Amino acid sequence: MRKRLFLWLLLCMGAIAASAQQASSPWFDDKDLALTGVYYYPEHWDESQWERDFKRMHELGFEFTHFAEFAWAQLEPQEGVYDFAWLDRAVALAAKYDLKVIMCTSTATPPVWLTRKFPEILLKHEDGTVLDHGARQHASFASPLYRALAYRMIEKLAQHYGNDPRIVGWQLDNEPGVQFDYNPKAELAFRDFLRKKYKNDIQRLNDAWGTAFWSEVYSSFDEITLPKRAQAFMNHHQILDYRRFAAAQTNDFLNEQCLLIKKYAKNQWVTTNYIPNYEEGHIGGSPALDFQSYTRYMVYGDNEGIGRRGYRVGNPLRIAWANDFFRPIQGTYGVMELQPGQVNWGSINPQPLPGAVRLWIWSVFAGGADFICTYRYRQPLYGTEQYHYGIVGTDGMTVTPGGWEYATFMKEIRQLREHYAPREEKPADYLARRTAIVFNPENSWSIERQKQNVTWNTLGHIEKYYRTLKSFGAPVDFVSEDKDLSDYPVVIVPAYQLADKDLIAKWKTYVEQGGNLVVTCRTAQKDRYGRLPEIPFGGMLTPLTGNEMEFYDLLLPENPGVLSMDGKEYTWNTWGEILKPASDAEVWGSYIREFYEGKPAVTFRKAGKGTVTYVGVDSTDGRLEKDILKKLYARLDIPVMDLPYGVTLEYRNGLGIVLNYMDKPYHFDLPTGSEVLIGETDIPTAGVLVFKVKK
Repeated sequence: MRKRLFLWLLLCMGAIAASAQQASSPWFDDKDLALTGVYYYPEHWDESQWERDFKRMHELGFEFTHFAEFAWAQLEPQEGVYDFAWLDRAVALAAKYDLKVIMCTSTATPPVWLTRKFPEILLKHEDGTVLDHGARQHASFASPLYRALAYRMIEKLAQHYGNDPRIVGWQLDNEPGVQFDYNPKAELAFRDFLRKKYKNDIQRLNDAWGTAFWSEVYSSFDEITLPKRAQAFMNHHQILDYRRFAAAQTNDFLNEQCLLIKKYAKNQWVTTNYIPNYEEGHIGGSPALDFQSYTRYMVYGDNEGIGRRGYRVGNPLRIAWANDFFRPIQGTYGVMELQPGQVNWGSINPQPLPGAVRLWIWSVFAGGADFICTYRYRQPLYGTEQYHYGIVGTDGMTVTPGGWEYATFMKEIRQLREHYAPREEKPADYLARRTAIVFNPENSWSIERQKQNVTWNTLGHIEKYYRTLKSFGAPVDFVSEDKDLSDYPVVIVPAYQLADKDLIAKWKTYVEQGGNLVVTCRTAQKDRYGRLPEIPFGGMLTPLTGNEMEFYDLLLPENPGVLSMDGKEYTWNTWGEILKPASDAEVWGSYIREFYEGKPAVTFRKAGKGTVTYVGVDSTDGRLEKDILKKLYARLDIPVMDLPYGVTLEYRNGLGIVLNYMDKPYHFDLPTGSEVLIGETDIPTAGVLVFKVKK
C-alpha cells in the first residue's frame, strides 16, 4: 500500500506539473495572486461625478472596472447610428486612476427601437407569453434577425476597442442561461438541429425517440414541434434532445460573439459570467472563450447556512462547488459578480453578517481564481435594483460595510504578493487526496423526467460525496467524461444514468491502470438516447463492477429502509439496488429489515492495478457516503482530514486558506513549520486564516 501511495504521489506531482503549465495563463500574472474589480455604469450617473467615482475606486484598492453591460441603447441610439464618445471619456478617466476596463457586449438589453421595429425577435414562453421591452434578456437566441443585429453592434464595438490597451478583456451578454424558447424561429431551428443530428433520416429519429410507443411516429421533420414540457407524459427522449438543442443555442450565440470580437481584439481575453446552474448544460460549451467566469450570490433568504445566523453567511459549499466546477474547464477562471451586501431580488434580503463579504471573497480566491469582481460600485437610485447594495451608498460617497470589507481584502492581497510562490506549490498530502467527480447535466435531465421517487435529488446525491471530500481537505475537480482521468487517484461517478460501451470501457481502463473508481446508483442504466438496453437491467456496468442487479427498490420517506456497514446502521429511501456481486468482490454494506435482508448494496472489488467501489443506494443524510469514502481512502493509504461541515481548507501559491462558515469559532492546528500571515488559528464565524506553507 505504501508503495502504491508513493506511485500515486509521483503521478500527482507529474500531473500537477503538467497542469501548472496549462494554468500559466497568458492573461494574468500569477504574481498578482488575484485582481479585484467593480462594476460601474457611467450611463447611470451625471458625468460630472465620474472622475470622483473612479478616484475613490482607486483609493479603495480596485484594479479594474466593468462597462457597457446594459448600454445598447446608449451605444446604438438609432438603428445603425453609433455613439462611443461618452464611453471613450469614461475609459479615459478610468485609465487616469489606473483602472483597467472589462468591456461588455450589451446583448442582454436590446433597445426599444429594435424590439418595436422587429417584434419577431422576442422570446416566447411555452404558455404563449411573449416577452417585451422594459426588462432584460427578452430576445430570442434562436432569432437569426436578433443575432444579425447584435453581431453588427458587437463588431462596431470590437473595431473601436479591440486594440485599446486600456481594455483588458470582454464579457459577453450577462448571465446567459439556457432559453426554453417557443418563438417560431426556435421551432424551425430545432428541426434543423434534429435533421443534422439524425442525418436527415426521420426513421433514425423515430428509433431514437421510441415513437412506436403511443403512436407517436413522425413521417417528416416538418411535423415535429417543440415539446410541451408541462404536458404530462410528453416523450422524454424528445425533451432530452430539446434540452440539448436549447443549450446549443446559447453556446453558439456566445461562441459567434467571441469569434467576432477576436477578429479585432488581439491582446484581450473574452469570457462571460454564467450563473452556476449546473443542470442547464451550457457552461463550458463555447470553445472560443478564453476561460470561464461565474456570478455568485450568497445571502438572499434561502437559509442554507449553519445555525441561527447561517442565512447571513450562506451555504458553506456554494462558492467552493462553483470554483471546483469552473476551474477545471480551462484552468483559468474568475468571478464576475460577487455581492457586496444586501441584494434586491431575493425572497428575503437580509444584511450579511459582518465579515461575511470578506469571507466570500477569500473563498473565491482559495479555489484558484485569477480575478474577483463585485456588483456594483454605486447603489442605483432608480430602476429594478434600487435596493441592491454597492461599494458606496445612495450619496455616491459613503462606503458601505461590504465596501470596507472589499478594501480590507485588497489590502491583504497586496501584502501577500510579497510572499509569492508559484500557483501549484501545494503540500504532497493535499495533492494525494486529489479527486475528480465526473459530471454531465444530461444525466439530471434524463432522471428528472422519470425520477421514480419524488424525493430523489440528483445534485443532492452528488453533494453527499462532494461534502465528504471537502471535509477530507481534498482538492476536487468536476470534470466531463472526455477528461483524462489518469491524473486522479480517485474518481467518483455519481448517478451517471446515460452511458455507452465506450464510456464503460474508458472507466475500466482507468481502473486496470491503477485508478480507484467509485460508481453510484442509477449509473449506466440507459443509453445516450435515454433508452433501456436490451440486456439485464443495469447490465452495462457488469463488466466493470462485476455486479448483477437483481432489482431496485424505492421506499416512502416517512418509513425509510436501513442499511448496515461495519456495525453501523444508515437510513435510505430514494433509491436502492439489490446486488448480486462477483465472487471476487467484498460486500461492504447490506440491507436489513426488508424482504431482501442480507442482500448487498455496497461492494468493493480489485481490478487490474486499481479498484471499483459500487454504491447501489442513496442514503438519507450522507453519513453512509462519508463512511464509505473514509473506508476507501483508508484502504488506499490516502491521508485525509476530518474538517467539520462549514470549514474548508484550500492551498494555492504556497498559501493555506482556512474558511469558517460555522456558527461557532473553529481552532485549526497549523501544519508544522507554517507561518500565520492573516488571521488567527482560532477562527471566528465568517473568519479567515491564511498561512504560509513550509517548503
